[in-house]
Amino acid sequence: MTDQALPILYRDADLVVIDKPPNLLVHRSEIDRHETRFAIQLLRDQIGQRVWPAHRLDRGTSGVLLFALSPTIAGLLGRQFENGQVDKRYLAVVRGHPAASGCIDHALSRQRDDYEFQGLDSSQTAQPALTRFQRVASIELPVAVDRYPSSRYALLELEPVTGRRHQLRRHLKHIAHPIIGDATYGKGRHNRYFAEHLDCRRLLLACTRLRFQHPVSAEMLTINAPPGGEFAALLQRFGWPMWPQSIGD
Repeated sequence: MTDQALPILYRDADLVVIDKPPNLLVHRSEIDRHETRFAIQLLRDQIGQRVWPAHRLDRGTSGVLLFALSPTIAGLLGRQFENGQVDKRYLAVVRGHPAASGCIDHALSRQRDDYEFQGLDSSQTAQPALTRFQRVASIELPVAVDRYPSSRYALLELEPVTGRRHQLRRHLKHIAHPIIGDATYGKGRHNRYFAEHLDCRRLLLACTRLRFQHPVSAEMLTINAPPGGEFAALLQRFGWPMWPQSIGD
């Protein structure tokens, strides 16, 4: 990825929202110490002022990423996320054909954030975690990627009701439908097939919508971003919709 400008989806005196590219860290990480490029730094340099992330996306996840332009606004936004007042929607390509819709209610052990250092408490106490999903489209390819003569994949719209670390990736692994391109929780054979034969080498997970209340004006803001690049090309290749009907809408 080159140092091109980050796509800005919304900006005012208090907030700025970008469409984060895949494979870009939000902030400096203990795990990826060799990295020198971060969304915080790039956006700060791009707009000429400091920014504070209101939430996080994994390095491989693309899409809507919200920043505050002051610590006070960051705190107000953070409380909305903590209280479950932000509507978050994601698109993901997964292995197999999950149910048409459902809820994954599965507690997850706490995982240390990238920016936390080893000396801090890394309690493994399980925390409640809930994800709603809806199958938008599916396909069966006449290719024996695994032990079956054909291979099934599906496009899901996901709504994480809670916000645990790696929640979507861990929940989809839990129901045996891991996200394609997930090197940690996914299936290597399927990841390699997408990379080598479908020209798709990224984690197929994107935050496509955030809906939240502006912390100053109290206006409800809805910020959308369709998947781009390899993700968009794959959707087109499979004949899948870029903008599925949202869960509960």
